[in-house]
Amino acid sequence: MTTTTRENHRRERSKEKLFDWKLLLGIAVVAGLLALSLFTGQYDIFGSDDGREMFGITRIPRTIALVLAGAAMAMSGLVMQLLTQNRFVEPTTTGTTEWAGLGLMLTLILVPGAGVGERMVGAIVAAFLGTGIFFLFLRRVTLRSSLIVPIVGIMLGAVVSSVSTYIALQTDMLQNLGVWFAGSFTSVLRGQYEALWLVLIVVIAIFVVSDRFTVAGLGEDIATNVGLNYNRVVLLGTGLIAVATGVVTVVVGNLPFLGLIVPNIVSLLRGDDLRSNLPWVALLGIGIVTVCDLVGRTIIAPFEVPVSLILGIVGAVVFIALLLRQRRNG
Repeated sequence: MTTTTRENHRRERSKEKLFDWKLLLGIAVVAGLLALSLFTGQYDIFGSDDGREMFGITRIPRTIALVLAGAAMAMSGLVMQLLTQNRFVEPTTTGTTEWAGLGLMLTLILVPGAGVGERMVGAIVAAFLGTGIFFLFLRRVTLRSSLIVPIVGIMLGAVVSSVSTYIALQTDMLQNLGVWFAGSFTSVLRGQYEALWLVLIVVIAIFVVSDRFTVAGLGEDIATNVGLNYNRVVLLGTGLIAVATGVVTVVVGNLPFLGLIVPNIVSLLRGDDLRSNLPWVALLGIGIVTVCDLVGRTIIAPFEVPVSLILGIVGAVVFIALLLRQRRNG
């Protein structure tokens, strides 16, 4: 009886912590940013005869893409940090994005005229293989400093990127490669973004199995001792990361550092309670990518700056700040 009462109290406290007024305020702020995104652009949707139609073709799909891509990449970064027990890794610092780009390019070479579905499959498979190789490397090589891990990932990504560039040069696809890696929501239109709904499954799956990722994040020995199939959880996490990265790379492109900065900012402000942090990670990921996209759309209007450029600057500053903070704390 006492155990049941304590469990009920624990669940009530967890529920209160998960949904509090701060989260509701955050949802309201992000909703305001998304509303601003809907009405930001050079096309006059109020004064033009086809303004309403253009609003449905461009603005709504672009805003939905911001929500799905921002939440998926931020939560993928969180999962990767848990599984590697390292706060400096995410899909763009472990080579996963470069692997997805390589898979996308090989698919188009092997299957000329491949549709969105075939390109996504190629990108996801390559991202899965690349992430698996990175995880296997970490399990076989003991690295004394946590700072070495992202450096190894960035080096691996650079090698894969070099291979992609070489193949692109040989097949006259260098311009396409540049477009793919310049992450931008400019080309997100109705009929071309619907594949992004697939990452919603990834977001929901991470919410459902977050407790298992938390236990796996304690290390293989502890996870195994409490009865968790560690390898199966790592495989599941690798698959979810690959799906999110592959789909976002095909539809939007590269979103650098998003999965790195969001989980770290949330952890600094709220601690390391994964379950209660998940809504904040998704919300902050959406907010940051929306703000960066708004800046990219307005800073040199009527032209646009790729969102990856803004994210790269913001992410690099936060990345350096985190490195200095860890060094100061020893």
